[in-house]
Amino acid sequence: MTYEEFLDEVTTLLHEIYDLDDAAAIKLVVDAQDAEYFVAHDDNEAMRTMEQAKKDATALYEAKQNRNQTQRKQQLRKVQQKK
Repeated sequence: MTYEEFLDEVTTLLHEIYDLDDAAAIKLVVDAQDAEYFVAHDDNEAMRTMEQAKKDATALYEAKQNRNQTQRKQQLRKVQQKK
């Protein structure tokens, strides 16, 4: 599949598997692109498979969840320090 088709597939999987709305799924993929997460996929056509798309969708979603959890913990710490 082409690079663009691969990114579309990752976006679709984020929507279908994790029930993200279209805008959130697109933002996650665009942010990953900006962070150069998909550079290897662009250079190597063999990485653009359905199986890899599922792995990448999972990795992006889990990374997002971890960032959110870290932010919540940091905010909670700030609140506790103010008391």
